[in-house]
Amino acid sequence: MKPISTITVASELPDALAPLRDLALNLRWSWRRQTVDLFRSLDPQVFVDSGENPFAMLPMVPAGRLAEAARDESFLARMRSEVGDLRTYLDSGRWFQRTVPGEQGTGQGSSIAYFSMEFGITPTLPIYSGGLGILAGDHLKSASDLGVPLTAIGLLYQWGYFSQSLDRSGWQQEEYRLNDPADLPVEPVLEQDGTQLTVRVTLPGGRDVAIAVWKAQVGRVALLLLDTNVEGND
Repeated sequence: MKPISTITVASELPDALAPLRDLALNLRWSWRRQTVDLFRSLDPQVFVDSGENPFAMLPMVPAGRLAEAARDESFLARMRSEVGDLRTYLDSGRWFQRTVPGEQGTGQGSSIAYFSMEFGITPTLPIYSGGLGILAGDHLKSASDLGVPLTAIGLLYQWGYFSQSLDRSGWQQEEYRLNDPADLPVEPVLEQDGTQLTVRVTLPGGRDVAIAVWKAQVGRVALLLLDTNVEGND
């Protein structure tokens, strides 16, 4: 029998653990071991089952374990320490602000746009497939650590890259995984009225294409991801 629908049961974070979502949404954890260890300690098996994806794992952790962690002063202290370290990282002046005249505290300094077809930040955001993506991802991490005022622009691929396996005859088999934004460490960029920001591009022949905008936060760097899987496009 084929199922007619799928129901996903997700746990809700207790208020005491709400900062975990902020930590999961900033991809700085992808190069900070202490934050990854914090999520792993919450539930090691769920961490593995989620593909080592802190954002995807949170709804999968049993409610009983979340309630236990919300009462665990040791865990809460580690969480608060990581939240404090992230805030210091985001708010403090770094190499660029200390080095470039006029960039410290003005709020009106340089701004750099970085376009790439791929950004390899972490496998939990599968919008890359090879060396170009890894290089671009490393550029964002370095720019974040140095405080370079960079905004990255890429694409939110609906299917991403495929996983490969071999069948019994030795032939390659491809498996594509749908990139559902609800399962990815991204958030919609919102208009002032609370709706998702959408821009339009006119192609040759007068055809308009609507593009929704999402954001992945890579440390101090915003990665804007363009998505044409919106109503009205064919």
